Amino acid sequence: MSKNWAEVAYAVNSRARELSLKQKEISDRSGVSLAIVREIQQARIERQRNPRTLEALSLALEWHPRHLTAVLNGVTPPNIPATKVAQDPVIPLLNTVIRELRGLRAQIGLLSSRLIDLEGSRSPTRENNKERMVD
Repeated sequence: MSKNWAEVAYAVNSRARELSLKQKEISDRSGVSLAIVREIQQARIERQRNPRTLEALSLALEWHPRHLTAVLNGVTPPNIPATKVAQDPVIPLLNTVIRELRGLRAQIGLLSSRLIDLEGSRSPTRENNKERMVD
């Protein structure tokens, strides 16, 4: 099933007009960076995004958390009203912290694998390393 980022952009833009929200307000409410809000609203960069990004935007636009994911996948969005979670200013901040932590975890994983590769390239075999450690 293909992803329809143009429909997501249309939905976000229509809802933002309905609620009289500017990009900065959507960014502040959702905890999603202003640059990503712009990308999504303009359907400029069509790429895989963290599902929490669309969830945070859905909540900021006072929709069900899975609304924009459904639009992206060409499925009818849930007809369940969103809770007022988006109104709590702490939630977007926590979402931002969670995204940052995930990014840091990914960077640490990358650095760890690079160190392992570097260590492996310095010695002929792992067996030789083990023998050296025993001696």
